[in-house]
Amino acid sequence: MAEEKFTTPEEDKMIEDAFNEVLDGYLKSNHRKKVEIIKRAFDFAKEAHKGIRRRSGEPYIMHPIAVAKIASQEIGLGSTSICAALLHDVVEDTDFTVEDIEQHFGKKIAQLVAGLTKISGGIFGAQASAQAENFRKLLLTMSEDIRVVLIKMADRLHNMRTLGSMAPNKQYKIAGETLYIYAPLAHRLGLFAIKTELEDLAFKYEHPDAYRKIEEQIQQTEKKRTAEFEDFAAPIRRILDNMGLKYTMKARVKSIYSIWNKMETKHIPFEEVYDLYAVRIIFDCDDPSKEKAICWQIYGAINELYRFHPDRTRNWIGNPKANGYQALHMTAMGPDGNWVEVQIRSRHMDEIAEKGFAAHWKYKVGEGDEESELNAWLRTIKDILDNPEPNAIDFLDTLKLNLFASEIVVFTPKGELITLPNNATVLDVAFDLHSQIGCHCIAGKVNHKLVPLSQKLRSGDQVEVLTSQSQTPKEEWMEFLVTAKAKTRLRSALRKLQQPIIAKGKEIFDNFLKQHDITDTNEVVTKLQGMYRVNNRDELYLLLGREEIVLSDYLVKSLKKQSSSKGLLSKIFSLPLAVVPKSKEKEAEATETEKPQPINTKETYHLRYDENGSNFRLADCCSPIPGDNVLGFIEDNGEVVVHSIDCPRALALKASFGPRLLSTCWDATNGKFMAHIHIEGIDRFGILQELIQTISTHMSINIRSLHIVAEEEVFRCDLTVLVEDSDVVTELCSQVKRISGVRRATRIH
Repeated sequence: MAEEKFTTPEEDKMIEDAFNEVLDGYLKSNHRKKVEIIKRAFDFAKEAHKGIRRRSGEPYIMHPIAVAKIASQEIGLGSTSICAALLHDVVEDTDFTVEDIEQHFGKKIAQLVAGLTKISGGIFGAQASAQAENFRKLLLTMSEDIRVVLIKMADRLHNMRTLGSMAPNKQYKIAGETLYIYAPLAHRLGLFAIKTELEDLAFKYEHPDAYRKIEEQIQQTEKKRTAEFEDFAAPIRRILDNMGLKYTMKARVKSIYSIWNKMETKHIPFEEVYDLYAVRIIFDCDDPSKEKAICWQIYGAINELYRFHPDRTRNWIGNPKANGYQALHMTAMGPDGNWVEVQIRSRHMDEIAEKGFAAHWKYKVGEGDEESELNAWLRTIKDILDNPEPNAIDFLDTLKLNLFASEIVVFTPKGELITLPNNATVLDVAFDLHSQIGCHCIAGKVNHKLVPLSQKLRSGDQVEVLTSQSQTPKEEWMEFLVTAKAKTRLRSALRKLQQPIIAKGKEIFDNFLKQHDITDTNEVVTKLQGMYRVNNRDELYLLLGREEIVLSDYLVKSLKKQSSSKGLLSKIFSLPLAVVPKSKEKEAEATETEKPQPINTKETYHLRYDENGSNFRLADCCSPIPGDNVLGFIEDNGEVVVHSIDCPRALALKASFGPRLLSTCWDATNGKFMAHIHIEGIDRFGILQELIQTISTHMSINIRSLHIVAEEEVFRCDLTVLVEDSDVVTELCSQVKRISGVRRATRIH
């Protein structure tokens, strides 16, 4: 970000025009018209960001204006949210505070700005992208004001629309976070249009070549698709016209990301994605009570025309999805023999499916209250917050995220997030931060109010830990600690404090045994542990050191009996293990040799492989090979691990460890790499021999493993080969497909 003293007259006009577009859209909505406060928020933000420019070169104020426009016109929020969107970066990027915002614009707007600042500062700062996992949980537990999440969604959408000006490794990080966090969340909130755009934009930056190719293929097949649609739709139109309905019928093409996803998961080419489009029938109905009946009438009419697939009927009108989605889905076989999904919905249902909350506002006439409407809308998606069952939160399955109602998420003063079990206390936070902080903790501040160590926390609390060097850990703290981490650390700290007492107790114990000529065996100690009800030697020594118990002479007889029962086996097991120490010189030498060279993450990292080895390691999860679209990730030890860009593990890394990502390119390599191929086809005599001959003899490729299974005339074969790069794999698949009977040959990860 570079400082500029002035904006040009052209830029001033651009800023004013952009803001007027926000106002015009707002005035056309059914929200209460609070224009004056929106204008004040705009003037305040413009002054606060004066002289600041975005990386793209445009004045910074254009970003808050764009976010406000998305929040208002694409999500449907009102004046409070528009003001918060205009002001959302003021506290984070300028000298103004939340208190300043409250003084000028009131408590509600200040709370939203504070919530957005908490999220921005702590989660996506340079050091904190590893908090993405916690951030997702926080979003799902932020029931106090869902508008924070919705405005953050608008902020992310604008960032994705302007991602082209960022460095490649930043693009990976932001696109990864978007696919991992924001797109699924938009889906759950019923913001289908935003979810689709976020997915496509993220995919465009992660796989530019694949994106362009699918985009071209969609354009090339448009004429054929239109003809198929018209053949399918014409008879349906005649029936709907006879029913006297006012409707629109259109073919909705799958998003580019959805098409690619299907190609990847099913291992099929573009030509075999048969459900490339769905037919959507949207009818007008003034009486909401008749909507369901009309849906079923249309369903029955199509059923008369075409054969339908009984297992693919989805009744979302009787049981709406948690995000408010309502529609009746059926799959019918068209004249060309392909299955076509038909989605039947009213105009009202369609707008709620596309825009979520925005659609609800369209049907509110006159003066309305944004907060009460938000609450009403939230009730339709309340299971996001209330129901922790994975089957109720379907998108969490794909993210492998366990969201339990028993978890809370709290902030540190720096905005970082800590996930804790329900009923966790200030002391749990202290020990989570560091053992020493926990040991010296005297009190806490929760949301700037002084509280005791035992104070239970709630999601969203900001927690500051107060310490004193004179404080020492207490055994009674164990009663209000909840996390295993805190309990372990407290036990460890107590042991350190107790060490002198334990040493004194051990001395008493050893002297007693020596005095009475008793051998120190496990049997002797076990006998004493049982008598004094302690779990281990240290607890026994502690009681002796504190003089809470005394070893009396009456114990001698029974202890001598235990001592003499020690057999040969226990002697063998009690022998100490030898440890060979590493010499200091060798240790230092090894450390010096292993010390990794620093890597510049802003430059493209060249992946090299020669007779001396390589400067990278291939990830086991996706096994990429030269020629694949890959990215690098810097491990804790400085080693670069290479993942395929679409590897699920890489997706999590992009969302969680952005600063460690590397943009990479393959240098000429002469190594051999493992590739896995899946082959399917019609079984016949001699086909295995032909496969091996083609791969080993004709192509001189080394087969490392081969597993083939034939069932009911169909065979499936999985083989692992050693190759130089991805071009060899492509050629191998091409040659194998030429073998009579082989229907499919694809590389799998």
